[in-house]
Amino acid sequence: MTPARTSPPTDLPQLGLRERKKIKTRTAIRDATYALIEEQGYDATTIEQIAERAEVSPSTVFRYFPTKEDIVLTDEYDAMLLDELRSRPADEPWPDSLRYVTRRAIGLARAEEPEVTRLRAHLMVQVPAVRARMMESMSVTGRLLASAVAARTGRPQDSLEVRVYAMSLIGGLAEISLYWAENDFRDDLTELLDRALDVIEHGLSPDVS
Repeated sequence: MTPARTSPPTDLPQLGLRERKKIKTRTAIRDATYALIEEQGYDATTIEQIAERAEVSPSTVFRYFPTKEDIVLTDEYDAMLLDELRSRPADEPWPDSLRYVTRRAIGLARAEEPEVTRLRAHLMVQVPAVRARMMESMSVTGRLLASAVAARTGRPQDSLEVRVYAMSLIGGLAEISLYWAENDFRDDLTELLDRALDVIEHGLSPDVS
C-alpha cells in the first residue's frame, strides 16, 4: 500500500513565507501521524511519537492541532473551497454552485491524497474518539458554511433556515465518508456525493422497488 501522505492544495493563491512555513509544518505533522497509524495503529500512536517523527516539539503539535483527532480530521481545503463557493456567479442556481464546489473538494482530495482520504474515512468508522471529534468539528464547519449560504441567499446567517441547511449539508458530507468506508470503498465517491446532494435538494422519495 502506498504510504498515506498529505500535500498542500496546488490551487492555493501565492502565500507569504510565514504561511508557507505553517502549511509545511502542518503537513509534516499529518504525514508523521498517518505513517505511525499505519505502522502501529491509532491508539498506540502518541503525540510524543508524532512530534519526534515530524521533527518538532510536542508543544508545536498542540499549537497546530489541539487533539490527535484534529490531526486526522483537518486539512487545507475548507477555507479555499468556501472562498470558491462565495465567488461562484451570482446568477448560478445555488444547488449548482454547491454541487460544483463539493465535487471539486472530492476531486482535489482524490487526486492529491487518495490514501489519506481512505484512511481518514476508515478512522471515522473504526475509532470512536475520531468520530466524536468529527461531530464536534461539524458545528465549526457548519458556521463557516452558513456564512456563505447567508451571503448567497440573502438570509441572516443566524436564521434557523440557514443553520439547518448548512448543518444538513455538513452532516450529509460526513455520512458519505462513513458510508463509503463501511462499504469497503466499493462505491465511487463522486456518485455518492451526487446521491446525497439529490436528497438534500429534492428530499427523500418512497422506495417503490
